[in-house]
Amino acid sequence: MHSVRPEIRVMYPLILCGFAVFLISPLGFLLIQSFTTNGGLSLENYLSILSNQKLIESIGNSIKVSSLAATITTILAFMLAYTVHNTRVYRPIKIAIKTGVLLPMLLPTITYGFAIMYSFGNQGIITKLFGQNLFEIYGFNGLLIGYCLYTLPPAFLLIHNSFQYVDRKFIVVSKLMGDGTVRSLMNTTIRPLLGAIGGTFVLSFILSFTDFGIPASIGGTYSVVATGLYQVMLGSIPDFQQGAAIAVFMLIPAVFGVLLLQYLDRFNFQYDSFSDIDQFHHRGRDLFFGIFSSVILLCMLAIFIVMFVAPMVHSYPYNLHFTGKHFASVLQSSDLVNVYKNSLIVAALTAIFGTFVAYSAALLNARTTVKGKGALDVISMLTNTVPGMVLGISYLLLFNGSN
Repeated sequence: MHSVRPEIRVMYPLILCGFAVFLISPLGFLLIQSFTTNGGLSLENYLSILSNQKLIESIGNSIKVSSLAATITTILAFMLAYTVHNTRVYRPIKIAIKTGVLLPMLLPTITYGFAIMYSFGNQGIITKLFGQNLFEIYGFNGLLIGYCLYTLPPAFLLIHNSFQYVDRKFIVVSKLMGDGTVRSLMNTTIRPLLGAIGGTFVLSFILSFTDFGIPASIGGTYSVVATGLYQVMLGSIPDFQQGAAIAVFMLIPAVFGVLLLQYLDRFNFQYDSFSDIDQFHHRGRDLFFGIFSSVILLCMLAIFIVMFVAPMVHSYPYNLHFTGKHFASVLQSSDLVNVYKNSLIVAALTAIFGTFVAYSAALLNARTTVKGKGALDVISMLTNTVPGMVLGISYLLLFNGSN
């Protein structure tokens, strides 16, 4: 380890103070507000939620669909990453997978719902190809597809990056020792990636559990906790205390996520060196993973391609003649242009400062001997698992009306 330089000693408390103000304090205030009533501190808000059958059903629905989506996403992400790293599929296909899977990350979640409607709705392009509705998209089915599409890119990115730190030399050794396919896969690939796979599941679950955009567009009558919290906090009569209690309920999966990540961290491998060894030729393996990954990629692109077709026609799907009037209308609206500009400014500042803080924290944690740096691990787990909507509610309660 390198010696701790003076600038590092200054940077470390600044990062901790920043997270104390913008992460720990808001969440602590949220917890206090969840116990606050007109009569003082009590459990009334929680008892009200537990007696509200609709809210309990929403929480159960969220856990159900999010767990299934996270399981499917983790499996798909692993298989796609395995295709890229551990097969001899043609290089252009690997490049297409690495690029195509990440493209949906560029779209806001509410557009996922629209893309599914344009694809699988009554007048959707895929519905027209098959001549009938394949399934009901409003409700559980639509949410499951939307969540899988939404969480697959970050899930793939996480496992894909972890694959780069797995020494493939052990796969060769396992084969030479006569291990079977399943045993070799478990010991040389899944075992070293167990921490990353668990982290992928937690990330996918939290992203699905807390998302509002997809349920808002195709949730239908299938209620989830994110829309329930939105209605309580931003409805006709906002109830901040009960909203805080609901937000605390949304933090429960985050707590289990942090505990799971800490447990899985012990399974992470650290290799002293890496061997750049090509995989064995295996026609069946390469053919299966090549076809499977290509189908997954094409299905994703087929769902989203309609998002780029619909704005360029007069009235999708009834009048498919090309037009640019929709883009012209947006550009002529000063309100929309200002909103777009504000979004770019906030996103750019977030990228700059977020990258700086993340890099500094990682540098402190991995390259110094500063005392108490383990707190950065806890903070990273919190930021990975605390729902964005919960953090937003916490900010609203703590900073609203302050200097």
